[in-house]
Amino acid sequence: MAEVKLMNAKGVRDFLPEEKIPRQRIVDTLKGIFEMYGFSPIETPSIERLDVLAAKFAGGEEILKEIFKFNDQGDRKLGLIYDLTVPMCKVVGMNPNLPRPFRRYQIQPVWRDGPIKLGRYREFLQCDVDIVGVKSMVADAEILSIVDRAFRGMKMDFVIRVNNRKLLNGIMDYAGFGEYKMKAILAIDKLAKIGAEGVKEELLTLGFEKKEVDNVLKILRIKGKNPEVLSQVKKFVKSDEGMEGIKELEELIGYCKKMEVKSIEIDLSLARGLEYYTGPVFEVYLKNSKINSSLAGGGRYDKMIGMYLGKGEYPATGVSFGIEPIFEALKLEKKTGESRTVSRILVIPIGDTFEKALPIVEKIRDQGIPCEIDIMGRGISKNLSYANSLGIPYVIFLGEKELKEKKVKLRDMKSGKEEMLTIEKVVEKLKQ
Repeated sequence: MAEVKLMNAKGVRDFLPEEKIPRQRIVDTLKGIFEMYGFSPIETPSIERLDVLAAKFAGGEEILKEIFKFNDQGDRKLGLIYDLTVPMCKVVGMNPNLPRPFRRYQIQPVWRDGPIKLGRYREFLQCDVDIVGVKSMVADAEILSIVDRAFRGMKMDFVIRVNNRKLLNGIMDYAGFGEYKMKAILAIDKLAKIGAEGVKEELLTLGFEKKEVDNVLKILRIKGKNPEVLSQVKKFVKSDEGMEGIKELEELIGYCKKMEVKSIEIDLSLARGLEYYTGPVFEVYLKNSKINSSLAGGGRYDKMIGMYLGKGEYPATGVSFGIEPIFEALKLEKKTGESRTVSRILVIPIGDTFEKALPIVEKIRDQGIPCEIDIMGRGISKNLSYANSLGIPYVIFLGEKELKEKKVKLRDMKSGKEEMLTIEKVVEKLKQ
């Protein structure tokens, strides 16, 4: 049998401890905040029926091209999930008697068979939180409060850019884009990447008149404090849908003010390309950072669940956090740490003390402190090299002398300082 060439499939990765540990800390931070707001976890299959994944309006034509598709042995058409919104809508559709509001979070890998480039992979972790069953803007404000608390908790300098798809449609109506407004919105969604001139060129290439393009770009350039932006845009937008979008933004900002969410900035050019958004949309960006991509994004999608239920509107709003860009941003700011292990202490038995050391290790673990003991019978020098290579911050030396004194010798691996302490004092020190 030929030797197997060990390598990953294109577009997927292994995460060794030094990468997985900081990523897991991000996930744990987010989970803690979600649950603080009363959101409960759900899990859905990685494999779904293809007709569910490809349902009308689900993710837009571009995403549907990226579904990993296959047939099972019964020749049923299946696919791997490409996001967590579609499975969540399916769950609500299959369980119409869920209590309202339904507050859910979900953290699972998803797959997209798209082109591979820097920062884009075929398998990645998705982290979503949603409120289902509430039409009021207070639900959207609570989602933004979660976002604000999460990024403040990670000590990041950020802004939440907010817009409203109804308002954006109103702006398209003012510009005269009519039934082709969705094509225009998808072009405008590229503003941050290709700039105003790039968007203008694309809109002209799509066949829009220069006057129409100039009209829309004039509005999209409106900047200032949130009340000023809304005051200015009211001079142009007159359609019922556009005015409803303005009203929703005013309500949303009002609720956010009461919730002490101070990081919101209205951005009239923010579109979020997916077709299923029906109201507020938002994205999170870092200020003064080399990371230009959004770290989280979401919005309101009142029609998507109704599609599965065979009804009209079914209110829902939520956000998806980008674990990868968050990790890259924290790494850039040197906030991820350098540990290659979760262990905080390595216990090194000296001489014939291994079995006597085991109860002591358990006492430390009972206090919630990750602790390991040398189980290979190595000498002190090799154990210290091992601790240094993994970034274990403390080492305990335990010999007959320490056992007689009912103490241990604790070494701080960073400073080299050593102390003779009781186990109780060791625990106290590490919990500080």
